[in-house]
Amino acid sequence: MIQTGAALTPDVLVVFAIVAAAVALFVTEAIPTDTTAIAVLVSLVVFQQFTHVSADEAISGFASPATVTILAMYILSAGVEETGAVGQLEAVVARLTRGDPRRLLTATVGITGPLAGVVNNTPVVALFIPMVTDLADRTHTSPSKLLLPLSYAAMLGGTLTLVGTATNLVASSVAANLNVEGAPFSMFQFTPLGVLVLLVGSAYLLTVGQWLLPARIAPHDLTEEFGLKGRLARVYVPPASPLVGQTIAEARTNGVKVLQIVRGDETLVASRTDREVEAGDVLTVRADDEAVRRFVDATGLRRLPRAEVTEAELALGSGRGTLAEVVVPEGSGLLGQAIAETRMGERFDATVLAVRRGSELVVEDVADEVLSEGDGLLVHATQTGLDHLEDTGDLLVTERVGGEFDLEPDPVDRREVGLAVGIVVSVVAVAAADLLPIAIAALGGVVAMVVGNVVRPADAYDAVNWEVIFLLAGVIPLGLAMEQTGAAALLASYVTGLSTALPPIATLALFYLLTGLLANLITPVASVALVLPIAVSTAGDIGASAFAFALGVTFAASTAFMTPMGYQTNLMVYSPGGYRFTDYVRVGAPLQLLLTVVTTLGIAAIWGV
Repeated sequence: MIQTGAALTPDVLVVFAIVAAAVALFVTEAIPTDTTAIAVLVSLVVFQQFTHVSADEAISGFASPATVTILAMYILSAGVEETGAVGQLEAVVARLTRGDPRRLLTATVGITGPLAGVVNNTPVVALFIPMVTDLADRTHTSPSKLLLPLSYAAMLGGTLTLVGTATNLVASSVAANLNVEGAPFSMFQFTPLGVLVLLVGSAYLLTVGQWLLPARIAPHDLTEEFGLKGRLARVYVPPASPLVGQTIAEARTNGVKVLQIVRGDETLVASRTDREVEAGDVLTVRADDEAVRRFVDATGLRRLPRAEVTEAELALGSGRGTLAEVVVPEGSGLLGQAIAETRMGERFDATVLAVRRGSELVVEDVADEVLSEGDGLLVHATQTGLDHLEDTGDLLVTERVGGEFDLEPDPVDRREVGLAVGIVVSVVAVAAADLLPIAIAALGGVVAMVVGNVVRPADAYDAVNWEVIFLLAGVIPLGLAMEQTGAAALLASYVTGLSTALPPIATLALFYLLTGLLANLITPVASVALVLPIAVSTAGDIGASAFAFALGVTFAASTAFMTPMGYQTNLMVYSPGGYRFTDYVRVGAPLQLLLTVVTTLGIAAIWGV
């Protein structure tokens, strides 16, 4: 155990200076984070007289089981992706969620969390970002509502097992070096607490988190894609309007097309000519502003100026009306016909709103457009009408809002998928049974992937995120320097002084908060290397469980929710989600405080403090 009471010696000052410089560089990102980590490594040796870290000790991070395991996990994940298994998973998720954004969020969190406990969470997020963004696009959901929960769920899932995150492996190694009883951690040693954290965190992400998270990237909207923004409007029918009692066919005047009738809680597709207008109806119409103005003036209607019409509004009505994109395929019987000649309204209750031909959009005089192979049509129709339209074979429905959502993934080699998944499962099983160290088992899995021709050697090297590897290798020796110079002992004396008036469980919560805040500013791995020796020392001084404090620091380092640079997965979703720095604070800070209470109480209940 580290002894407290160390003095502020020149050795300690030098180590603190290196730590301060590293924190400043990590926060400002003046240079890449992996470069900062290597600079730390070099500095420890350059100032060896003060740091007491030899060259061999400085580069020991490259041989660390944590570094080797993460490297191997990247390759194993790439092997699974190469088989097309992720595409199959996307198709399954699409069928289960059926285009519903809330179901998609639930599936994202529900799948990512448990999976990240088996495969390192960083590669899991790397695999899922394309799938989630594609599904968000197809379901017309803002990816901002899904990608940060994806990252957070993966971080929460990383607490389930030893291999869930690099932080767990580093913490296990550091705790073992400090002779903490119960370290190094076994594969499922802290799984009960991990399950509790995952369940509470997932519940937060599905409720409060969604309420706090803004939609930075606007959902995919077909009306904007087809140039209809500003050409859709809503008008109210007062009792005195001459339109009351007229059919929709009679109301089509002055170039205005009535698409939809909103009548109370009911939404009706207006393509059928026998629909009659009633007082109190709200009509969705397609026309430019001037035509709408003339229509409103001539018929005594009232325009609803704040009613912005999007694809979501056009797809209201429990599936009775929807918006869809259809394509004219090769050999279609409609080729060469003008849209008016196809009689889609009579045959399929369908109205063509716009035509896309390459980069050209046609939104005026659509009925006169002659159809050509490859034309894309924006159609408003009933779900049944779209089904009948597609059954004819003359038009292919490529996208519909609110309809059945089925993907046809590329075919996969079942033998190859079985082999890749079997290798990953075997690696976890061998490590869990303590037959081999996790690093060796993972490297054996890499050999099996290459020999089994699941992944090529060149692709294996490309799959590794070398920035993360160098980051890990560079910061691991920091903990050693903190210990050998007495810097950790000095900090421990200050923290212990603050803790003398607190019960052990409150001190544990204090260390959880301290570690979590540091993890947001530097990296989870660096925070573990810095704080864990202090926490273990403090536990010894106040007569608490060193294992409980080591576990608290380990879990806290995985809750770097409040900054994009705090955790690799947060940074990975930063750009695709269009997030701002404040989004992480808004959503992550309440979650971090919630898990401070949950994790502290969970440790006390399961292992004692």
